[in-house]
Parts: sequence; C-alpha cells; structure tokens
Amino acid sequence: MRRTFSIALSVALLLSGCTGESDDTPTGSSTEAGTASAGPLSVTGRLDLELQIPWATVFLPNGTAIISERDTALLKAVRDGRATTVGKVAGVAPAGEGGLMGLALSPGFAADRYLYLYFTSPQDNRIARVELTERPDGSLAFGDPDVIFTGIPKASTHNGGRIRFGPDGFLYVGTGDSQRREQPQDPNALGGKILRLTPDGEPAPGNPFGNAVYSLGHRNVQGLAWDGQGRLWASEFGPDVNDELNLIEPGANYGWPAVTGAPHRDGFKDAKVVWPSTADSSPSGLEIVGSTAYLGALRGQRLWTVSLAGEDASAPVAYFTREYGRIRDVVRTPDGGFWVLTNNQNPDFVLVLAPGD
Repeated sequence: MRRTFSIALSVALLLSGCTGESDDTPTGSSTEAGTASAGPLSVTGRLDLELQIPWATVFLPNGTAIISERDTALLKAVRDGRATTVGKVAGVAPAGEGGLMGLALSPGFAADRYLYLYFTSPQDNRIARVELTERPDGSLAFGDPDVIFTGIPKASTHNGGRIRFGPDGFLYVGTGDSQRREQPQDPNALGGKILRLTPDGEPAPGNPFGNAVYSLGHRNVQGLAWDGQGRLWASEFGPDVNDELNLIEPGANYGWPAVTGAPHRDGFKDAKVVWPSTADSSPSGLEIVGSTAYLGALRGQRLWTVSLAGEDASAPVAYFTREYGRIRDVVRTPDGGFWVLTNNQNPDFVLVLAPGD
C-alpha cells in the first residue's frame, strides 16, 4: 500500500522563485502547525567557524570533519572545534547555485585516502577525487583533482550536487535538470537523474539503462541516504509547490516535468512525502538513522524528521523553525549526534544536535 502525507499550508506568502535556493528570507512564526521546538532533538552546541555557504560535510576516521564551501571552492578541516583551510579546489567555477558542492569519502579511505567532490567547472558539473595527505605537523593537504566523470549539465540553478557511496560500494549522484526540461525524461541524458557509478567513474554494473543512470524524472536532487533496510531515499526541490521525499527504485521515473508530488499517474512514482509549499521546506541535505529521516530545509528554515516504515512514511515534524536560518545539510557525527550546516547567515555556522531518549 502506498501512502503519501502532505503538511498543512500555513504560509500566506506568494512565491515567485522556482528552486528553493533563493536568498529571500521567509517570515513567519515558529509556532506553525506541525512544528516543534523541543522533543527528541536538542541543541548541544554551536560552532562559529566563519564559514561561507558550507555545502557538505564528511567525517574522516580520526574524527576530523571536512566541509566544502560552495562559492570559495575551499575545503575546510574542523578538529576540536576549530576550522583550518585545507586548500582551494582547482577548476571550480562558482556561479549562481553552482560551485564546490557534494563530498563523499571513499569506502576504502584507509588505503586510498580519496575524497570525492562534485563541482561546477567552466564547462559542466563533474565529479573528481583528491588524495588527502597529512603533513608532518598533522595538517591536511591535497593536489589537483583527478576528474573521473564529466558532462553533467550546469546552469545558474538546478545543479544538483549531492554524492554519496551506497552500501553496495558504488557512488550515487544527484543531478538537477539545469533548466533543460527535456533532460529528466531522457534516459540517455545526465540532467534530472540519480546516477550510479563505480569508484573510478564508470557506469556501475547492473544499472537499469546500461549507462550511468539509476533513476530519472527528477528536478533537483540534493539529498541521498539509505535507511536501515538498505533502501535509497532522496530529497528533491519542487517548483513553487511539491517538494518531495522519494523512495528510489532502479529504473523508476519520478515524473518531472510531467508531474510533481504524488498525482497517482500511471508510469510515474509518487513521492512518499510532499510539502505543498516550498515556503515550508525546499529540502536539501538528508540523513537517515535507522528508520528516521532528517532533512534540512532551505527556504523553510527548519529541520524536518520523517519516520519510515516499510513502504510508508509518516507525517513530517519540524524542529527549530526559523531559529537558525537556512539549513543546507544534516550529517550524523561519529559520536551519534548531528551537525547541521547553515547557509546565508554571514557568516555561517554549524549547529550541534543530540538525539533525545
């Protein structure tokens, strides 16, 4: 049985933006229906690291966090509450929503020391890897990126950008339609897709179309995570309506631009959760712990939680509504808590959360 939940609209705001990336700051009360300011998540700290539009975070085996900054193209290392600059990634051409975005740590990092990057170049969006090395003083360094996959279309908006290694050892990539509405429904195009690649950037064996494409019909995927059953979920921007949380199946078509949300149309997969107004969500980073999904919201300026059970997803619950600004990413920390990356706070900061009982 398929169930789809939509949160109640409570915002009397007419939206003209189409991506959820707009820097316009929505107004409203933190006591809207369906929100909570306390409960199973609590704030335990705030790291003021002088960040500029941090986009993604990964944790190294020794506990050091690596953060990408979209517009500066810098990688920052955070250890013991302090941030240092590791270096600037060569070849990044930041513009609009493009720049240095997703990060993924190699499953074999202990041996190969590879950090994977998704970034916008002058020609396209692409995936590269760098080898992190440690200097005698313990600081980190890297050389020129080794580009392993190219040709993902770029634009001022809808660049996608999230990358993550799955339980199968393959690299999953969320792309956007780059304002080319013909791409998401074309199984031979890279825009508006979730891709599945080998660690060397080749199409993974068993992909449903015999190329890099794993699923299609996406508008702008910015969150990828697996639940306790090993199933892939993705968060996705709608236009001015119908932001989505989707359960991803290989070869499935999620509808864009023919449909959005959960219209129950033959040939298309319905979203499991739909936010009717992008003022409430514009979901970006996604983390799943067991059977609970945590989604950062940009325009919505809050953290959503969704309980996942079998083929169903519960009604979402919001935390910290408009208390900390736009949330780009939410990441599980090695100690079992969470880091939340804010955007457009000038400067941005990391919110440290702990799960409750």
